[in-house]
Amino acid sequence: MPVKEKVGVVISNKMQKTIVVKVENRYPHPIYSKTMVKTKKYLAHDERGVCNIGDQVLVYECRPLSKRKRWILSKILSKSSLN
Repeated sequence: MPVKEKVGVVISNKMQKTIVVKVENRYPHPIYSKTMVKTKKYLAHDERGVCNIGDQVLVYECRPLSKRKRWILSKILSKSSLN
């Protein structure tokens, strides 16, 4: 079974070993053909606490680690220039 991976932006790192990742899904509207953007937030496990707000990251799905946390940080694709 293939591993699900998503690319997103870190919007919060205030929890211990946990980050909140915002993933955007772009798709055309079925009637008007306008590009629609749907966003979803995922909680991901960051063992070493290396992510900062604004970093672009790659996360992959795993077994449930807590009530809402089912993703693990794979790697940081680009660091934020804010910090």
